[in-house]
Amino acid sequence: MSSIRIHKVEGTWVVRSGGAVLGESNQALELEEEGHSPVIYFPRADIAMAFLDPGSKTSHCPKKGDATYYSIANKSSVSKNVVWSYEDPTEAVAAIKGYLAFHQGDSIKVERI
Repeated sequence: MSSIRIHKVEGTWVVRSGGAVLGESNQALELEEEGHSPVIYFPRADIAMAFLDPGSKTSHCPKKGDATYYSIANKSSVSKNVVWSYEDPTEAVAAIKGYLAFHQGDSIKVERI
């Protein structure tokens, strides 16, 4: 069984979509799961939620629980189901409750500044 580690990351982290800053945080967490790239999770309070539209997509992870998804709507485009959150995570990953993660790609960047 693979293990999951969650820890606070140093410094200030930012997430951008299409060049626009969606959020900046010095309270970001990194989730490391064996066999997967590390993922940065941002506190919901540090994200401009007005740019996120809740979607109907959900997924289930036996280790983390049920994820809900959001799309990012900005002036130039809509990126569907690129943000996820575990609203009621398993006890093993309870630290990410209330946090959001972003699928990085051409228009979405997560980086330390």
